[in-house]
Amino acid sequence: MNTSYMVTVEEAQKFVLEQIRSINAEEISLPECLGRTIARDYYSQDNIPPFDNSAMDGYAVSSPDVARASRESPVVLKVVEDLPAGSVAQREIRKGETARIMTGAAIPDGADTVIRVEKTRSEGRTVTIFGSIEAGKNIRLCGEDIRNGQLVLKKGTVVGPAEMGILASLGVDPVAAARPPTVGILATGDELVEIKEELTPSKIRNSNTYSLIGQVKESGGIPRNLGIAGDSKNEIRRKIEEGLKNDILIVSGGVSVGDYDYVKEVMTDLKGRIVFWKAAIKPGRPMVFAIINGRPVFGLPGNPAASMVSFEVFVRPAILKTLGRQNDNRREVSAVVEEEIKKKKGLRYFLRAHTRWEGGVYFTRKTGLQGSGILKSMVLANSLIVLPEEEEIIDKGRRVTVRFLN
Repeated sequence: MNTSYMVTVEEAQKFVLEQIRSINAEEISLPECLGRTIARDYYSQDNIPPFDNSAMDGYAVSSPDVARASRESPVVLKVVEDLPAGSVAQREIRKGETARIMTGAAIPDGADTVIRVEKTRSEGRTVTIFGSIEAGKNIRLCGEDIRNGQLVLKKGTVVGPAEMGILASLGVDPVAAARPPTVGILATGDELVEIKEELTPSKIRNSNTYSLIGQVKESGGIPRNLGIAGDSKNEIRRKIEEGLKNDILIVSGGVSVGDYDYVKEVMTDLKGRIVFWKAAIKPGRPMVFAIINGRPVFGLPGNPAASMVSFEVFVRPAILKTLGRQNDNRREVSAVVEEEIKKKKGLRYFLRAHTRWEGGVYFTRKTGLQGSGILKSMVLANSLIVLPEEEEIIDKGRRVTVRFLN
């Protein structure tokens, strides 16, 4: 495509996702699968629970036997068996009989309900019932949670504690999970020093790498820190070649049009296919996306806030696709903006914002100055205000689209 053309955000996202492929699955043990993405559909081979069982401690009875029981006119039944959880009844319950039953124990034949122990008084091998009850009460029915043959967990589901419990109940171990992509992270610029180095005139600490490490981890990837490359074509080339050993490569800085912005040039020298360069987004317009040796490579802006926003909009969806994730868990809501906002027409803005729920309505406002280098604006943000390209002035009190970051 013509790389001098500034693509829209939608076009850029489409171009990225068209180049991304899911990574092969791997088998991991059930205790290790928290936070991982399921790589296949899981169906139940059993009913869960596999039998009707008591929902509480009490007495298994036939409801007609206690239909007229009350405090004033109690019913006395013969206790013929004790049924702790895990036991199997040795006989059915006949008229005038009951079995003492514990939570989780299988309901014996002949019984259709459970009287809670609080409504009874035990006397040796008899029990007095002080209340009636409908058939089916206090019983967990066979298959009421999951039916045999039911699709329980879909491919692309992220495993949380509840999903771990479901997999255990299905008898699944190991679990087929998407392999997390390794993501190389390279910072560029002669002005950068590592975080423990002393600052000297004209030097700044490398913060982008660590913000990106956090974003990669939060997205489900495995970050690989490639360090810093100075503004030298040879050094950038060497580091990019090293980074191409990963599933995805991110380069921050060096993607604009300055005399020392070599990243795009190096990508071309490496026979990379530049998919697009520059997107109609603010912050983050100078960015490049390329395919080199079959690997997706993102050249993100060097300014910290712009780098993080660009990752959120373009890189995060790519990582999710490699994992086979079926949906993006970022919520979007309509919110009332609490200040006037002016913007440049033709660009989609992603403004760092704090959004709150009050009186049944979402309200949102910017987290202060929105310069591309103001990382504090991201620290204070729980959301992004998304403003479409055609807008220029957004009046205070108008509704805007807000995308939550957590």
